[in-house]
Amino acid sequence: MTQVFRPSRPSRSILCLPGSNERAIAKLPSLTMDGVILDLEDAVAESEKDAARDKIRAFFKAPAIDGVERIIRINDLASRHAAKDLALVLETSPDAVLIPKVRSPSDILDVAAHLADNDAPETIRIWAMMETPLSILNAGAIAETGRTAGGRLDALVVGLNDLRKETGVLPDPDRTFVTPWLMQVVLAGRAYGLRVIDAVCNEFRDLKRFDRECATGRAMGFDGKMLIHPAQIPAANARYRPSPAEIAEAEEIIAGFSAPGADRLNALDIGGRMVERLHYEQALALKARADLIARRDP
Repeated sequence: MTQVFRPSRPSRSILCLPGSNERAIAKLPSLTMDGVILDLEDAVAESEKDAARDKIRAFFKAPAIDGVERIIRINDLASRHAAKDLALVLETSPDAVLIPKVRSPSDILDVAAHLADNDAPETIRIWAMMETPLSILNAGAIAETGRTAGGRLDALVVGLNDLRKETGVLPDPDRTFVTPWLMQVVLAGRAYGLRVIDAVCNEFRDLKRFDRECATGRAMGFDGKMLIHPAQIPAANARYRPSPAEIAEAEEIIAGFSAPGADRLNALDIGGRMVERLHYEQALALKARADLIARRDP
């Protein structure tokens, strides 16, 4: 399997805001999200696309916000705006470019080839919006592009609003009928070592519902959640941060498998529970994530 550069970063809270909203962009340094998506697509009116690019350009000229991943969501690759959007990506070198309306692996490969052909630094990664029926049907093949030569794909982001629009599935507070799609994205992401980001909660004033979605999203295996309002940041950060009990258990497992002679064993009795080496690997990953988050958000 091809080895690719993939930065390790917490992505509990990924705030999405219109690239045209200068006032909201100005507030970003005061917020505590792990990442920000500057949107050029659905959140920006046709007449405001050029102005939004100018505002994003100005944002990238300012000092970076410590610890915050910066992503630009471009317009649909089939749109007349895509060329200008990709030129902006090359000019500003964000941490990632988010491709909307992904349908097949070729959408990812085409953008990766465009970046490579223009000598874009390897640090510009690709994120994929999983928001079309074809993206869910092709989730595994799309995720696999992150492991191809020159693969830049780092994350899959679910877009339930577009999926509901294209399938006719009605909104449901428990997300009953879309849960299989959510799990399909998690499965594809995990198969190829990608981050997976849960969909937005449109009811941004209902923080109890949002907190519940974060809790179920983490239980499903997501790494974080896409947000549409700063008020959602604290709950996402808290829910997707390993708890003290989880960290303590991970440290106990790590200590057990680090003890003299444990390297010859694939299972240990730790606190009356049979723990296998796969749990040790999970513990190492959880502890590494907890340490990253502690440095970002003590």
